[in-house]
Amino acid sequence: MRPDIHPEYRPVVFYDTGAATGFLTRSAVSTTDTIEWEDGNTYPMVKVEVSSASHPFYTGTMKIIDSAGRVERFERRYGTRRRGSS
Repeated sequence: MRPDIHPEYRPVVFYDTGAATGFLTRSAVSTTDTIEWEDGNTYPMVKVEVSSASHPFYTGTMKIIDSAGRVERFERRYGTRRRGSS
């Protein structure tokens, strides 16, 4: 690789503000914030609002939201869904 053209690739903590948890991984993202990690070292920190610790899909709290009666309109047009039938 050519010197001085690539960003610094280093350990970085991505801190999920919603779940109050962090993930230590490697990244080239630039940041001025730092955090002292569990191993006693200080790492650069990037604050994120959503991660796998707080996203509804990964936490199992995802709900289907019926906006503007789309499910009912589909059921009127194509018939009702049959649950549990083979």
